[in-house]
Amino acid sequence: MAWIWLLLSGLVEIVWSVSLKFANGFTKPWPTVVVIVSGLVSMALLSLALRGISMGTAYAVWAGIGAVGVAVTGMILFGESREALRLLSIAAIIAGIVGLKLTAS
Repeated sequence: MAWIWLLLSGLVEIVWSVSLKFANGFTKPWPTVVVIVSGLVSMALLSLALRGISMGTAYAVWAGIGAVGVAVTGMILFGESREALRLLSIAAIIAGIVGLKLTAS
């Protein structure tokens, strides 16, 4: 169950991070509310995951899910670069996440 909490936490982290863009420096109320709520939910889910996954592994996977998710979302929503090196770098992060999952005790 810890890995499910961790996956959900990472997905909510994507919402949190993307909402920061829409909050425009916390000048827009509803996106700001989404930032605050999703940040709290992400942390709560991460804390549940830490009950069954080592801290280093959980944090690295959480950050990796967020990094990949936000990078892909940026490409889709904001037209950010899709150059080959960037895609290769995202693939490397995914490989790291998978490696951490496979080696977790």
